[in-house]
Amino acid sequence: MDKLIPDPPFEIERPYRPTTFFTVLPDIKTENLLAHACESLASANVMLNDFATYLNGPQRNTALVIAQIIMLAELAVNRALDNVDPQEQV
Repeated sequence: MDKLIPDPPFEIERPYRPTTFFTVLPDIKTENLLAHACESLASANVMLNDFATYLNGPQRNTALVIAQIIMLAELAVNRALDNVDPQEQV
């Protein structure tokens, strides 16, 4: 009698290797990473607020909430940056 369900194809187990297409070099200083993240979040916040001006109703509210979440993340990254490289507070 023939089998109704064929055997699955034979697969060779390969260890997981993440792609290196988008790689952050391991020797980059934490301060530089935080500064870059802060600038990226600030840019995303500005772009989203600009985009929200073209929206109406619930879509605009959603965009503004996302912008607020980005702003809160930016504040957290700024605090982490201050902790890594404390400067005189004015």
